[in-house]
Amino acid sequence: MKIIFAGTPEFAVPALAALIAAGHQIVMVLTQPDRPAGRGMKLKASPVKVIAEQHGLLVFQPETLKDAAVQAQIEAVNADVMIVAAYGLIIPTVVLNMPKFGCYNIHASLLPRWRGAAPIHRSLLVGDTETGVTIMEVVPALDAGAMVSRGVVPITENDTTQTLHDELSKTGAVLMVQAMAELELKGSLPATPQNEALVTYAHKLEKSEAAIDWQKNAIEVSRQVRAFNPFPVAQGVLKGEVCRIWMATAKEGKAKVGEIVSVQDGVTVGCGDGLLHITELQAPGGKRLSTQAFVQGHNLQIGDFFS
Repeated sequence: MKIIFAGTPEFAVPALAALIAAGHQIVMVLTQPDRPAGRGMKLKASPVKVIAEQHGLLVFQPETLKDAAVQAQIEAVNADVMIVAAYGLIIPTVVLNMPKFGCYNIHASLLPRWRGAAPIHRSLLVGDTETGVTIMEVVPALDAGAMVSRGVVPITENDTTQTLHDELSKTGAVLMVQAMAELELKGSLPATPQNEALVTYAHKLEKSEAAIDWQKNAIEVSRQVRAFNPFPVAQGVLKGEVCRIWMATAKEGKAKVGEIVSVQDGVTVGCGDGLLHITELQAPGGKRLSTQAFVQGHNLQIGDFFS
């Protein structure tokens, strides 16, 4: 089929690659404009643009899709369908209606749970035991379209937003290729409306959420650490410095709040209830380190405190 693919970050790359491999004709790739990145703030192409150019695809990077001239260019490719995966720009209704078979989105949650900007993070934060991907029709309202298919991914105590992101992106790619095969064969995709009574919203992350409250129980703090890996990264104050905590799991036990009670095979810290076992840390201006390397380099000892 003739497909417009709209996506920007790494999450969208497996889906584009899978659709290319499945033999579809990608007539246009919509991705956000190159943005300044790195210490030199040089313009950097999105991950989707990189793979699109590797395959010689037409790449279009408008700042907005509301402009009439932009809409004319999109309409001119005469697509059968548009596929959206973390594109990041509002798609006007007039554009949604251009493709012959409409527009479908890969959303990283089991809708109607976790509509919105940060579904993976929020799912981890509240302790969901599973998450997944939903293929849905794109409508003007946020993540409110009818559902075509869903794929479930379990959440373990060692999962981070990064590990779930990678698994969900692969799941989404498989589901979208299956959906497009069915659409090509049958000319339509059956879809189930979402139950509005079950809707929850995954609000955008705030950097202020990264600060750890050691009075909370260890399970909650572990979820916070893992949900904020790789961004914005959970933080605690150690010896007067803000340290980033990249990986931690909860353990049973009791200690004073914030007190380091072990530096063997990780750093174990007392919480309001239970213990937090930290395995990756980063000092200000330093590299992300295993706790073993961190303990040696910063003379960390039992009896030191996080605040």
